[in-house]
Amino acid sequence: MTHPPESGPLTGFTVLDLTRALAGPHAGMMLADLGARVIKVETPGHGDESRTWGPPFVDGSDGEAVSTYFLSCNRGKESISLDLKSAEGRELLSDLIARSDVLMENFRPGVLDRLGFPTATLFELNPRLVVLSITGFGHDGPEGQRPGYDQIAQGEAGIMSITGSGPDDPQRVGVPIGDLISGMYGAYGILAALLERERTGRGQVVRTSLLAALVGIHAFQGTRWTVAQEVPRAQGNHHPSISPYGLFHCQDGAVQIACGNEALWTRLCEEFGLDPTTPTMATNHQRVVHRDEVIALLESTFASLDQAELLARLDRAGIPSGRVRTLQDVYEWEQTRSQGLVVEVDHPTLGPVELPGPPLRFFDAAGAETTRTGHGSPPLLNQHGDQIRQWLADE
Repeated sequence: MTHPPESGPLTGFTVLDLTRALAGPHAGMMLADLGARVIKVETPGHGDESRTWGPPFVDGSDGEAVSTYFLSCNRGKESISLDLKSAEGRELLSDLIARSDVLMENFRPGVLDRLGFPTATLFELNPRLVVLSITGFGHDGPEGQRPGYDQIAQGEAGIMSITGSGPDDPQRVGVPIGDLISGMYGAYGILAALLERERTGRGQVVRTSLLAALVGIHAFQGTRWTVAQEVPRAQGNHHPSISPYGLFHCQDGAVQIACGNEALWTRLCEEFGLDPTTPTMATNHQRVVHRDEVIALLESTFASLDQAELLARLDRAGIPSGRVRTLQDVYEWEQTRSQGLVVEVDHPTLGPVELPGPPLRFFDAAGAETTRTGHGSPPLLNQHGDQIRQWLADE
């Protein structure tokens, strides 16, 4: 039996989202995609600052400009405006805390305390509450008070030093990867805390930060230093430990190739008439050491081939390969749409709009898909204020 379109694994859970910008809102949207009711608390008048981030903006039917940035990370939420510095706002927030399963915040350390909601008060209001707190550089330590912005964190956490065309060309990742990953880690922590609550009956605090999230994705680049004492540096579009693995130019563009084992290298050479046992290229270790030579050999081999022909031959040989698509290409690609990665929502002032969809799909034991198909629009500021107040009053 499939779930109704609006349901999901977290149906019945209520999430109180005090976050703004991207890290926390992304975590909240992930939970909304799983069926949770997510109530976004915003500052009266202007709301989440990402409502003003643009261009691009799109004009709504009410004449108000809507930020596409805000639309990207607030799907499926309700919005209420509360002045948390007022007695009324704090009273309503207290009522919401008591009724919620999860509270998310990304204030700088100490701000929630100064608003009158230290951790002890949160658990007095609701002992079963799971609290997610996201900061820039951690909640303590010598630099725990630093504000958190993604590009600053990308630099401080070393991501920019391994991204770019070379060691002297540090580049940020083209999306706010620190914000996004910290939001993903935050949602992951919330789910773990909710699971533990089933055993203990009590909530707990989950903490993460942009710094923690970015260090958490260092992967093999991290152990290059911690184990081998080798400082990784940016080296463009080629893998530091595997060759050939990267972007290669051809007659009318470029393709990407990933030869992750010796069998693939041999098949690549056989397809294009090359000798896989060439002394400087016979093993992955040798090819990494002589990477420039490998790149030059392959690009000279591909120079007379157009992209379509080259990709066809690589596919025929069983070599993992692909093109570099624009985002327009990606969202028009049938494979993207077949995976539910584009969803349509009915926005209150924009009407039907397409948004990037959730990355998870669910299936029951019989193989029938139970993935949630109905998604709510990102809300207007205070769109659900009256409705939420009535819900609290009816309790």
